[in-house]
Amino acid sequence: MTRASPRKRPQVPPPRRRLVGAYEAKTHLSSLLEEVEKNGVTIAITRHGKEIAEPGPAEQAGRQTVSETLARLRQLTEGVRLGGLSIRSLIDEGRRF
Repeated sequence: MTRASPRKRPQVPPPRRRLVGAYEAKTHLSSLLEEVEKNGVTIAITRHGKEIAEPGPAEQAGRQTVSETLARLRQLTEGVRLGGLSIRSLIDEGRRF
């Protein structure tokens, strides 16, 4: 009897991640952002060897269009009243200080 060879799992490359010191991040921010945008690399910014920030590619899921955002704002303000005050009086009140 021959034994069946075990199936090989496809190799998934690890997520690309770079450690960058705070000074380097400050002086080369444009090129680092370009690298994140083009290659999807995540940059971990360190200070004295300790990770302090991790900017990476922005997620597109959950983003709304401008018209969807405006519709949501209109929905939120529906039914909100000023209780007899005018916009002009509120503006003038704010200018007093």
